[in-house]
Amino acid sequence: MDDVTTSKKYEVIKEMSKKYTVQLLCKLTGVSRAGYYKWLKRLESPSLKQVEDHKIKKLIVKCHTKLKGIYGYRRVHIWLKSMHNLQINHKRVQRLMGELGIKAIIRRKRPYYGKKEAYVISGNHLNRDFQASEPNKKWVTDITYLIFNGQKLYLSAIKDLYNNEIIAYKIGRRNDLKLVMDTIKKARKKRSVKGIMLHSDQGFQYTSKQYNKLLNKYKMKSSMSRKGNCWDNACMENFFSHFKAECFHLTSFRTSEEVKNAVHKYILFYNHQRFQKKLNNLSPYKYRAQAA
Repeated sequence: MDDVTTSKKYEVIKEMSKKYTVQLLCKLTGVSRAGYYKWLKRLESPSLKQVEDHKIKKLIVKCHTKLKGIYGYRRVHIWLKSMHNLQINHKRVQRLMGELGIKAIIRRKRPYYGKKEAYVISGNHLNRDFQASEPNKKWVTDITYLIFNGQKLYLSAIKDLYNNEIIAYKIGRRNDLKLVMDTIKKARKKRSVKGIMLHSDQGFQYTSKQYNKLLNKYKMKSSMSRKGNCWDNACMENFFSHFKAECFHLTSFRTSEEVKNAVHKYILFYNHQRFQKKLNNLSPYKYRAQAA
């Protein structure tokens, strides 16, 4: 029996001892009276370590509540160090979260749907090389749907593989070519796009003549996943998965404006505050700023 389970039993015995004898409760829960009384003594006269654990638990609950439970023990550990300068072992954070019964939200896997027949196809130049040595060399893009209150919106986004930063995004009611084109045009207003490789799947928007004509006009290089192979663009799917688990599925949205505001706030949080292990536990923005 682990320490967490035993402690919970002791807590139940302490509460129920107002009505029943300790001897009976210990027998029913399968713990010793001696162990219970030792636990009770430690509770009444806590050690310095227990006092520290109690303070850390309060901060863990604060982090869990503020960020709606999206952080597991590793990111909570980084949060405690970054926000409160706590120099503690990550295993201690894991243990305390276990005692609190706190776990990170499990992300749902996005189902894959087959793509339509391509019209203009580019080669898979990215070839699952999801690393970039500097900004604005390799971008990836995709579209996901957002269903809420009997309605549906589509989110198109572009991500830089150098630091996983979301460069640009657009939201529309139609999953069409205009949505994709507007996303690229928005990205171009923020960055110089000449020479950038832009990787996508073989969705009908990306295989259209107009899309490829726009990339040629901006002197961008097109790259596409192999047909029916979702892993070739897994890095973009990963962002959408995080967004839905850490934001979209946590709220019941009534209007499209609420959804748009939530997307905006999450992407701002993702770019500027969300720690990433790949980026030396920095946010995308801080990682790029530090390198610069």
